[in-house]
This record gives sequence, C-alpha cells and structure tokens, in this order.
Amino acid sequence: MGKQIPLSTSFNLPNGQEVIIETGKLATQADGSVVVRIGKTMLFASVVSAKEAREGQAFFPLSVDYQEKFAAAGRIPGNFFRREARLNDYEILTSRLVDRAIRPLFPDGYMNDTQVILNLISGDEQTLPDAYAALAASAALSVSDIPWDGPLSEVRVAKINGEYVINPSRDQLQNASLEIIVAATLQNVMMVEGEAKECQEKELIEAIRAGHDAIKVQCNAQLELAQLVGDDALLKRTVIPAIEENEEIYNIVNQSIKGKIESIARGQLDKKTRKNRIQETKDDLNEMLLEERGEEFIEEFGDVVSYYFEKVKKSTIREIVLKEGIRLDGRKSDEVRPIWSEIDYLPAAHGSAIFNRGETQALTSLTLGSKQDKMMVDNALLSGYDNFILHYNFPAFSVGETKPMRGPGRREVGHANLAGRSLKQVLPDENPYTLRIVSDILESNGSSSMATVCAGSLALMDAGIQIKAPVSGIAMGMIAEGSDIAVLSDILGDEDALGDMDFKVTGTAKGICACQMDIKIDGLPYETLEKALDQAKEGRIHILNEMNKTIDQPRPDLKPHAPRMVELTIDKSFIGAVIGPGGSIIQDLQEKTNTVISIDEVDGKGIVAISSVNQEGLDMALAKIKEITFTPEVGDVYDAVVASVMPYGVFVDFKGKSGLLHVSEISHTRIEKVEDVFQEGDKVKVKLIGVDEKTGKMRLSRKVLLPKSNGQKNRSE
Repeated sequence: MGKQIPLSTSFNLPNGQEVIIETGKLATQADGSVVVRIGKTMLFASVVSAKEAREGQAFFPLSVDYQEKFAAAGRIPGNFFRREARLNDYEILTSRLVDRAIRPLFPDGYMNDTQVILNLISGDEQTLPDAYAALAASAALSVSDIPWDGPLSEVRVAKINGEYVINPSRDQLQNASLEIIVAATLQNVMMVEGEAKECQEKELIEAIRAGHDAIKVQCNAQLELAQLVGDDALLKRTVIPAIEENEEIYNIVNQSIKGKIESIARGQLDKKTRKNRIQETKDDLNEMLLEERGEEFIEEFGDVVSYYFEKVKKSTIREIVLKEGIRLDGRKSDEVRPIWSEIDYLPAAHGSAIFNRGETQALTSLTLGSKQDKMMVDNALLSGYDNFILHYNFPAFSVGETKPMRGPGRREVGHANLAGRSLKQVLPDENPYTLRIVSDILESNGSSSMATVCAGSLALMDAGIQIKAPVSGIAMGMIAEGSDIAVLSDILGDEDALGDMDFKVTGTAKGICACQMDIKIDGLPYETLEKALDQAKEGRIHILNEMNKTIDQPRPDLKPHAPRMVELTIDKSFIGAVIGPGGSIIQDLQEKTNTVISIDEVDGKGIVAISSVNQEGLDMALAKIKEITFTPEVGDVYDAVVASVMPYGVFVDFKGKSGLLHVSEISHTRIEKVEDVFQEGDKVKVKLIGVDEKTGKMRLSRKVLLPKSNGQKNRSE
C-alpha cells in the first residue's frame, strides 16, 4: 500500500502562531486519529470504540490516557527500566482534563468500550502540550464515526500584565496572576479549572469569555476537517440504547415510589438514614413487582425498573429543591453545614488540624523537611524538584464501604492537585523548608477536597509557617429547569449527582486562589455563573470566619520539636571548601552537629541550607560554615591569635584566616626583637589595611589601633 495522503486544516492562535490538525497519515486502522502540530510540538491522538456494548454493561466505559514520550524531548527516561512507565501525576491530570471535557458529549445510553490515547511525540520546552490535548482528542473523535456531540476544545488563559493571553509560553506563564484551562463547544462552556493570585470573580468570568472566544475558532477548524474526511466522519453510528423506553414500567415505578421519595427528600435526614430509606423504597418496589408480576418479569425488566427508579428519584428531588426550596438535609440554598475545627491534634507532627463540616472530615498533618526531601519531578519536557507536596487519601471507610488499599487513584491525584495549587498561592516567598501536607479523609459527604484546603491552611498556621493569609474552599452546585434555577452552597454528595453544575472555589478574604467547574447544562448564561460565584464568595468567607475561631494567623514560631532551618548565601568559589575532598568536611560537620546540610549553586551563588531539631547544633554548623567562607574586608578589625613568631613579624590567625603582622605595623616605636613583644598564643587586635591584588596576601596592622604617644616595647596582653 502506498504512502497515505493526509488531510489537514489549520488556524492561528490570537498571538499569530499556526496550529495544524492533520489526519489520514498515522494509525489509519483506528476509528479516528489526528496529529496536532504547533511549531516543533506534535500531539498524536487516536480513538477506538467497540461496535457493540458488552452484555449487561451498566455504565459508559471510557478511558483517556495522555502520555509523553521522552524521545519527544530527546531524553531517555531516568527510571530503572529506561522506558515510559505508569502515568505520572502531570499525565494523570492532563488525562482528567480531557476526560471531564469529552465525557458529557457522548449520547445517553452509549455503553460501548471507548478508548482515547494521546501521546506527545515531539515537544519543546516553551509550548505547554496540556492546552492542546483536548483539541487532539476532539479532532480524532470528529473524524471518526463514533457518535459524539462535539467538537470541543480547551485553551489555557492567563492574565499577564493586565491582558488575557491564550496558550502562553512557559516563560510567559511565570508572570501570570491568573491561569485557567477552559473547555467548551461552539455554544457552551463545559469545564474550567485553574488558579489565581487572589483574583476577583469578575476577572475569572472575563478569562472564561476570552477562552471561549478562542475555542470557537478551534471548533470550526475541526468541522472543516470532518467535511474534508467526508461520510466516514459525518455519518455517525446508530446508538442502540442500553435501556429501551417503556412507558408502562415508568408509570408503575413513578406511582409506586414518588410519594416515598418526596417524604425522604423533605425529611432532613442524615446521609446514612437517607441511604437506608432509599434502599428500603427500592426493595419494596422489587418485592411488589415480584409478587404481582413474577420472577420472569424481574429477570426481563429488572434493569429497566432500576433505570426508572433512579430517574424518578432524581427528578423528584430536583423538583422539590426548585419548587419548594427544600434541600435533602433541610438547609437553605446558601446555608453552609455546621463547622468545627481543631489544631495541634497530633502532638508529634510539626503541624496538624482537623476540619469537620457536616458529615465531611479531614485530618491533616504537616511535615517540615530539608532540601534533601524535595520531590523529584521528571517529565519529558520538565525535570527538577518541588519543595511543596500535598498528598490526599480517600479510604473506603470514609463512606462506610470496603475496598482494597491500592494507592491513590486518578480522583485522589486530581483532588490533591486542586488543594495543593490553592495553598501554594499563600506560601511565604522565602521558604527554606520542604513542606509535605497529608490529608486523610475520615468522613465524606460532599467535597473532601475543599475540607483538605481548610485543614491544610489550619495545619500550616499551626506549624508556624508564615502564610500570607488563611485559605478556605467551598463546593457549589446548581439545579436548573428552564427559568427555575437554584444555586446551592456546600453541596452534599447526593446533590452533586443530582445537579447540572458543580464547582469548587477556594480563596482568601481578598480573592480566589483556585477553581474547578464541571458544567452539565447547555447554555449556562454568564449572569447565572456570576451569581453562583458571588454566592460562593459569601460561603467561602463564612467558612473562613469559622476557621478563624480556631486560629486566625500563623503561630509566631515553629513547634519546639520541629526542625530549624537557616540559609546562607556564599560565594560559589567556597562551595568546594565547604564540601571538602570527597565530601569529608560537610559529612564530618553534619555528624558532629547532628544537622542536615545541602548546598546548591543558584545564579552564580552558593546557597547553603542547614536544618536541625537542635538549635545548638544548628548554630555550631552555621558558625563553622561562616568561618570557612569568611572573607575579610579592608578596614575591619579582628581579634587574632599569634600562630608563629618570625624576625620580620608574626603570623596571626583570625576567623579561619591567616595573615602576617609585619614588624613595622606592630607599634609606632621601633621594635628590636619581635619576641620581646609577642609569643605564640598571644591575643592581639589587628586591622586589615590592604590586600595584594596579585597574591591575595593580607596586610595587617596593630599600630593603627594604638595611640601614637604610646610606644609599647613590652609583651602585649
């Protein structure tokens, strides 16, 4: 078979950079495949969907995997196997960005196994590929026959020097005061996620608008490419719904359970009781149908009955919230559940806190480490170290279930990222420590990630880390039917599943630090979004006020058992002297002082970090390093000790340095014999009066410190 002739389309970003989408050249046996090219950066995307759903399939099995090939950056992986392994956190987060954007656009009832694979196959350091991953996935779906209500795209929007920039370079992003990823179709915004340096709600909406305008251009380019492909892309597969509509069964279910669900929805029940009552209602329905219709009916239509049970339950609860303003636990729409918090709960930790809101509880610890504890980041385009780590654990017992302990999943990684990027905004500019926050969720019924933000902020203050301001977070929801809209503050887990939009906002009293929005409704007006963000601000401030009752500012000092750390900047020429041959000096110093010492070269300077739980040992190590790296200044006076006596003067030691005090600089009067004035071990004050530029030898003087009328011929004291 000859070489494939590719089809392509292109568009320009607002900065003029060209983006090319190409199909028909690579992976032609996939249902859809494209390459997206931006300069030297190339993203390959493929999508394959099974022709039929598996028998009994009850959910949509969609998988999205984004992975960067190290060869894309001319690198070999640094792990033991020297090959790409499991997805790292950055790849998982990028996969989640794409998954959350495209999943809602598949038809209801489509249950066929569907796999989207995204690879960075060429890249440069300045182009951030995560901003193009959803474009590549959407384009691959658009040129396939897979049923899907796209296209969509994602862009990064950053506010830099007061201007909104679309898909900025890595260097540009360093100066951003706001950074979000926006996903949208031609008509609707689907998802927003990002962070900001205490921005206002109005700024966030402006950034979303700017992102949506750029996305419309990208969606039209995908439609052009689908037209070029022709019928293979334009004629989508017929969707065979997993559940066929049955009006008779719907009426039976509706008449049997609607009243009971209404009673539960108005009952102001706790999560466990409500869950049990709903299960009892479902069991009663099945028993009634078994008795009236027989086993054959249950075997044939059991899935249909379950489908309509969930449908009636959802619509009934939504109706009560919209028409009567009654939430499942009886709260008003803008009411936050009761909050209590506690700090210093773990006596051996460097900082700790419990944050409890309703039936959600986070226990968070903070550990202070040295620079040697930094987390290594080794991605294809970026490698280095991070001194802020946040780990989030969601054990099954937090929701009263059992599940094997297999380590964090994608959800845990995503929640940790949202909480971590929130708290990063308020960390002190000068922070010598490696900070590790661990949030263990002990109870969960609505937004444990926001509980992590609150508990993490409390733990930082408990530890004495001088954060710029406390941070809180709130999870919001929205239910809409036509013109009837209810915005719900501090949503329950059940309300999350019922709603048309859920979003999380974190921030200080001054502004927003991070956000994450998933919008499941078409045509959400920006005015409604603005109202929801304003209501979220009120809830966020309320939570902050409750936290302030426990602690409202960082402790003035670290805990007594926390490691102390100091940093010292030295001339890079002294780095070798501090380390010593084969590391002998620094290792010996660490052993004698019980400290951890690290040295990095940054911008032509040596940065020495010393940490210890013992203040005395830290002071000893600091003094020794200052001695090693001491550079005498002309004009300064030093306390010296005579090391040796010569006919022409004495050699003296001071602050780890040696110099000659010439006989002519000992006294204003003539000295016949130097030994008449000094002996080894004598103490003497000397002044540095000059340094030879060629040899570096120091000229010292004693006589400049003596009155001229005082001729001294005897031994110095």
